[in-house]
Amino acid sequence: MKVILNNIANNRKTNVATRCPHCGHFGSFVDVGVQDLTSLSFNGQQIEHFLGIRKCPNEKCKGHLFFISNSAKTILLTSPSETIPFDKENIPTAVLEAFEEAIKCHSNNCFIASAIMIRKTLEEVCHDRGASGKNLSLKLKDLGGKILIPKELIEGMDDLRLLGNDAAHIEARTFNEVGKEEIEISLEFTKEILKAVYQYDSLLQKMRALKVKNNAPQQGA
Repeated sequence: MKVILNNIANNRKTNVATRCPHCGHFGSFVDVGVQDLTSLSFNGQQIEHFLGIRKCPNEKCKGHLFFISNSAKTILLTSPSETIPFDKENIPTAVLEAFEEAIKCHSNNCFIASAIMIRKTLEEVCHDRGASGKNLSLKLKDLGGKILIPKELIEGMDDLRLLGNDAAHIEARTFNEVGKEEIEISLEFTKEILKAVYQYDSLLQKMRALKVKNNAPQQGA
């Protein structure tokens, strides 16, 4: 968005409460001692926007955040933009990079690009698990026989593939729209797929290791 600056300093401070795009911490961002700027209406009589800089309240992060708010101090834009948090543990690099790009596209309202990168994420999962086929549809069917996850997630993968088709091809019309709602549901569904493929087994191993530890013979018993 474009804001015309009038370079007028203002003592009013805007409360910026959001999730940090750097560390994922949610909180009220900290004033850094720099006055916010304002932009005025065309006639110069009313404040239209506040612009400023804050830092993350997480002491281990302190990452910067630029913001634009309206005259009611509703946040309109942040940079870097807020991203959907997710657990990255045990996800292979190629899969992780594709999914992170899908999330970044969503955070910047690039929903078609996000859908394409969700599809790319599925391609990377198939490649990582050795699923074969001449197209993604066949690869996903083959993947279903190579991994142990609920059939609903396997079926959902094909819906995500079709959403990616709609985003990439003008003639594809499986979904009514590739917009914010469709992408946010798709990202949440993809998170569950990644958990099932890469993280449930790790969690199970941790639980079993704890069980072995707790059941180990005690000294002097």
